[in-house]
Amino acid sequence: MKSSHSNNSESEEIEEIASNWTIANERGLTPEEQDAYTQWLSEDPRHGKAMAFFQWTAGELNRLAGLQTSYDAMADPDLPGARDPSQRKGHIWRFLTAKSFYGVAAVFAIALSVLFWPRQKGEDLFSSEEALSFVARIQQQRLEDGSVIELNRGARVETRITATERRVLLSSGEANFDVAKDPSRPFIVDVGKIDVRAVGTAFNVRYAEDVVDVIVTEGIVSVAPRLPEPSRELADEAPQLEVGQRAIMTLKAGKPKLEVISLTQAEQAEALLWQPRLLDFESTPLSEIVAEFNRSNPSIKLVIADPSIESLELSSSFWSDNVEGFARMLKAGFGITVEWHRQDKRIVLRKPTEARP
Repeated sequence: MKSSHSNNSESEEIEEIASNWTIANERGLTPEEQDAYTQWLSEDPRHGKAMAFFQWTAGELNRLAGLQTSYDAMADPDLPGARDPSQRKGHIWRFLTAKSFYGVAAVFAIALSVLFWPRQKGEDLFSSEEALSFVARIQQQRLEDGSVIELNRGARVETRITATERRVLLSSGEANFDVAKDPSRPFIVDVGKIDVRAVGTAFNVRYAEDVVDVIVTEGIVSVAPRLPEPSRELADEAPQLEVGQRAIMTLKAGKPKLEVISLTQAEQAEALLWQPRLLDFESTPLSEIVAEFNRSNPSIKLVIADPSIESLELSSSFWSDNVEGFARMLKAGFGITVEWHRQDKRIVLRKPTEARP
């Protein structure tokens, strides 16, 4: 009869091999690997069970990382204009590592424990009221003409599409516009008594404290005080912004003041960091990951309260706006204590208060 220690060793070996095959299946198997994988599965029924478990877990970790994302019912992630599905290929799921805390096998077991960690009655990892009040994901709206609007947290828009024009009222906050071409219907962002007008282009508009800030990333747009009636002739005389240019219009008492400046690529990228993009980490210390999330989400601040967890290394992929998902993974996968401070929009991370079972 095999000893308990022997059985445990066999189970650990099967789990390690299954985890390696899961990684290989994600990137795609060569013909030789496919033969070896099939042979391994046929050798022991436990191999197939382990693979089923690990592959299912991979999907769950995907979900926590925010890689299977939908903005709303109108924005299927596989549609053009939604988050680019090609960015997910090859990054669908990768195992988490925490070299400074655990060995490889132990780390993987802890990462999986998110699925089986018992909760107290009525307890959730984060209540939606507590978390989503200030870490809601960046929203995307797809208009009936095919144009796409990305709304930064707190932005408010109303749309009105007619036979002669497409008009969007931005009453507060920041939004990015990817405009479908339609020369017969100009696309107008109505913001703080200013009309930002385009036909087919991409640009970013921020409205706060009587200042309208426009950055053009594609095509040409005009920026001018709102006209009493739509007039293409007058609009054509308004200042024209090209790719890489920024217009800042101050709307205080008196005539609006317009300043147009040219941005370097680095300056433009920095100004648009709020827009969702895939963050891909490979054995990266937690301190660096937190810094990147903070750069991408200036209205939210992740704070590491215990230096002992700064060196925790992770390998994973997250959408840059998925702060909640990232915090959920740290809490559920590694037992890190997460404190929400809604008043000043801070998320404080502390080392685990007790060992996991």
